[in-house]
Amino acid sequence: MKLLSAFAALLISLTLSFAQEKTFQVTVENPTDVNRESVLITILKKEINNVASDFNPDNFSAWIDKTEIASQFNKHNEPGIYLVLDQLKPREKLNIMIRYNTSGSAEHHYTKRTQAELSHKTGGTFVNREYVGGAFKNVNYLRVPAEHKDHSWFIRYEGPGWESDKVGYRFYLDQRNATDVFGKLTPEMVLQNVGQDGFDSYHEMQPWGMDVMKVGKSLGLGSIGMLSDNKISRVEFTDSVTCRIIENGDLYSAIETKYLGWKVGERKIDVKSILSIHGGTRLTKQSLTIKGDPDNISTGIVKDKAATLISSKGDKSKFGYLATWGNQSLNKDELGLAVFFDPQNYASFTEDEFSHIVKLKPSKSTLTYYFLAAWVKEPNGIQSEAAFKAYIDTVAKDLATPVKVTIKKR
Repeated sequence: MKLLSAFAALLISLTLSFAQEKTFQVTVENPTDVNRESVLITILKKEINNVASDFNPDNFSAWIDKTEIASQFNKHNEPGIYLVLDQLKPREKLNIMIRYNTSGSAEHHYTKRTQAELSHKTGGTFVNREYVGGAFKNVNYLRVPAEHKDHSWFIRYEGPGWESDKVGYRFYLDQRNATDVFGKLTPEMVLQNVGQDGFDSYHEMQPWGMDVMKVGKSLGLGSIGMLSDNKISRVEFTDSVTCRIIENGDLYSAIETKYLGWKVGERKIDVKSILSIHGGTRLTKQSLTIKGDPDNISTGIVKDKAATLISSKGDKSKFGYLATWGNQSLNKDELGLAVFFDPQNYASFTEDEFSHIVKLKPSKSTLTYYFLAAWVKEPNGIQSEAAFKAYIDTVAKDLATPVKVTIKKR
């Protein structure tokens, strides 16, 4: 009798579970005549609500025919379902089925292709602006202490880091606020090991790769700056800075940094930055929200005499870009660097002693641009200037013509 009751309970449970499963369909279309690789697909929560108001972000999966594909739900930055398609052929349309259960939660075990982290020391103390003692601990949030400056030995590799299976990045979470590049020899996630075996060890070749770019007094790669009185200023003087890891997923990761009271000349502005990356790409997206109505936000690339400068203002068919290629890595081999921008935001190209610069005009207090690094020693890395030029031209065209995503009830 007990066995029969247990079987009945199991049957009821399975029946209820099956009854709760619902679906909706997403159609993805490549509107161009070229093949696209590592395509990020975003299905925004506000669009999902139109067809599935009872959608449960804790219990869903994505399918193409009978094959499940990796997915994640982002709750903080542009909430919704995020997928990465290895490729979309020219003019190809794909139907993706989203299955969800209106209750409960489910664990998925996908290959981790992105990471974002922030690690600082705890258990010690600041002495004359240097942090003495303590051990590194990963955190999701940090209000930068007033005592912290460059080489305070407080933050592991000096700032937050983010990576894909192609490349890694960091920016200095101090008065420099400049972005640097970690070249990778492996598609595995590596940031968790960087700086653990000696603070500057990543400046020499490691089994995973190394820091491949010298920032110095330049804009590094894609750093936030402003042109004022014919001089570029990084985000150096501020009232406060906070940094938060808002996504650390298998397919997509993002970091939010708030700069309050950024002083440039006689004015102050507030800037919120969201840096994000997805699996399979070298491309970082920089999304800025700005208070204070500045006439420009400028960014750029470190100057190197060994590198060729490549630039385009862009047009309706492709984003503009500022790029360099050459024997400019700290490993004394080839490295390509590029910043991409919407032509509608373009103001001018310029330069100073340390940086190639593009001046951009925010639109309605927002600005979005992108940047990437391509190191010759990464797996299947780009090997020539001609190949790099072809690559950045393809990226510029892809950015100008997004993939079409349509959602509907099945």
